[in-house]
Amino acid sequence: MEGSYGQKGKEYVKWAANMALGLGAGVPWVMCKQTDAPGDIIDTCNNYYCDGYKPNSPNKPTIWTENWDGWYTSWGGRLPHRPVEDLAFAVARFFQRGGSLMNYYMYFGGTNFGRTSGGPFYITSYDYDAPIDEYGLRSEPKWGHLKDLHAAIKLCERALVAADSPQYMKLGPRQEAHVYWENTQSNVLNTTLSESQSACSAFLANIDEHNTATVTFRGKSYSLPPWSVSILPDCSNVAFNTAKVGAQTSVKLVENALSPKISAPELVMTKNEVSSISESWMSVKEPIGIWSESNFTIQGLLEHLKVTKDESDYLWHMTRIYVSDDDVAFWEENKVSPTLVIDSMRDVLRIFINGELMGSVSGHWVKVVQPVQFQQGYSDLMLLSQTVGLQNYGAFLEKDGAGFRGQIKLTGFKNGDIDLSKASWIYQVGLKGEFQKIFTIEENEKAGWTNLKLDATPSTFTWYKAYFDSPDGSEPIAIDLGSMGKGQAWVNDHHIGRYWNLTAPKDGCPDSCDYRGTYGSNKYHVPRSWLQASNNLLVIFEEIGGNPFEISVKLRVPRILCAQMSESYYPPLREWLHLDLIDGKVSISDMKPQIHLQCEDGQIISSIEFASYGTPHGSCQNFSKGNCHSPNSLSVVSEACVGRNSCYVEVSNSGFGSDPCRGVLKTLAVEARCVSTSTIGVSQF
Repeated sequence: MEGSYGQKGKEYVKWAANMALGLGAGVPWVMCKQTDAPGDIIDTCNNYYCDGYKPNSPNKPTIWTENWDGWYTSWGGRLPHRPVEDLAFAVARFFQRGGSLMNYYMYFGGTNFGRTSGGPFYITSYDYDAPIDEYGLRSEPKWGHLKDLHAAIKLCERALVAADSPQYMKLGPRQEAHVYWENTQSNVLNTTLSESQSACSAFLANIDEHNTATVTFRGKSYSLPPWSVSILPDCSNVAFNTAKVGAQTSVKLVENALSPKISAPELVMTKNEVSSISESWMSVKEPIGIWSESNFTIQGLLEHLKVTKDESDYLWHMTRIYVSDDDVAFWEENKVSPTLVIDSMRDVLRIFINGELMGSVSGHWVKVVQPVQFQQGYSDLMLLSQTVGLQNYGAFLEKDGAGFRGQIKLTGFKNGDIDLSKASWIYQVGLKGEFQKIFTIEENEKAGWTNLKLDATPSTFTWYKAYFDSPDGSEPIAIDLGSMGKGQAWVNDHHIGRYWNLTAPKDGCPDSCDYRGTYGSNKYHVPRSWLQASNNLLVIFEEIGGNPFEISVKLRVPRILCAQMSESYYPPLREWLHLDLIDGKVSISDMKPQIHLQCEDGQIISSIEFASYGTPHGSCQNFSKGNCHSPNSLSVVSEACVGRNSCYVEVSNSGFGSDPCRGVLKTLAVEARCVSTSTIGVSQF
């Protein structure tokens, strides 16, 4: 951002650096993406790829402060996904080329509760496609593949820390090796491990995005998938390749949580029924426009944030418009309608005339051209401007503001346009329900709630409330607001955040994104610590209409595990720690690949839904047997895994008793189901 401020920006950065050093804290200071960081300040890299980054002094370590493993999600936008193969490639390349320290952004996703989401237009969830999601669950295979990646790098530790820099070797047009050797005076490209006790580790990279390459390194042949790095902790055997994912895939199901707040004494659910959070809802209308004596009148338009002080998303603007008989006759004669024109606005605008909604607009500093309808005489024109998160990055973010910019006028009147920019406006900050705190346990009873009928028509600008019981167990909880439109929600005084049910575009990267190259949820996280066993208060403010009777409590549960691995995969990294391997009595080539399945804590594998050793087809939840299939596949995997939290299954002919088809590369595909140990003996759907 420094360049946006010119010379003053440079002066400020120097001042900040000197101030930090002047504190004498005795710890290193860093400046992200600050290539001219002075003195002892370490300049670092924030990006998707930092393997080519070098600090501005050879005396400074190469640090990657933000490795973006996903990205933000905007309302109505796609859920960004960065394939783990690409992420692992970026990390391996960074350390291959001399990187010192790498930090993920984000490793653990989160939730922006309340009105803390920025952007603007960032959704409440801050999941960020992170290896651990906002519910605290592992996102597989991203979590597992990165775990294996760092275990492989850890195996190279002795050589990595001993060498000042790697030795480079070109292996092909777009293939290269970087070798770390404990004794830098040795000829590392020709010396074998048996000739020296010095540690040697190598990274072999194929940066071709499309083609597999076969390379020769130290007399051995290696096949490198496109856009991948192979890690050789001993400069001979491959322990890990970034494009070969051996980690399991977990499918997180969203399951109904039975709510006892219903009219019937018992509720019998079938597999496909929806469990409503409550059959007893109450409502109260939010007044449109000016609702308190705290309003004020001023000539002209004020900037949104200067008025609201960010105490609310909402700001009402009201002015009175006079329509003459001549205006009405002019519209009828010329078959035209008056139009409200606003040069620029953000983020959401709702236009009312005499309490009736005329139209809505959303966007970040967009022009508004909205036809409106007036009756003869005086009418109240009401504009409700809303923020949906504030600017939280970039230069001059404090000047971005909110509300309106430029001129506001009414066009189409007989005597010409009416300039409203300098009109007399009455301002009202926020919603009545907000400032009365009707979403709190202490104040909600004072709002004058009325019972809501089951067949009630969806209503705009309405508050709803209901009580629900907390579901049993320890699984993460979400409230499904898919039946609602746009608004905000609270549970037991805690502000869950904004919700807005928009449909993401269908084009773009599909579920099976190709990892080679660059890379909506309507369920809202509610921490169990916010809930009590029963009588939890849920309050909803709905702006555009929805059906609260379809709101339900969900459990986010990783129930299904899948894994797929061929004979050509590498042995599990834990085998590298085998004492006989270290002493040279056992070769890593004697080890066999193994599939590893692991349920979340508190769960066990209840069944194996599919298992085939041979040539299976398909992907997770869509596996099928191929022409080659070991008949005892299911029994072997079931015996190893069922009833356990985790298990290993060897991918080899010996593991399944025989070779089901000689001369063919075999693969093991498995789909397993996990259940909570607390529900064993209870019927599972």
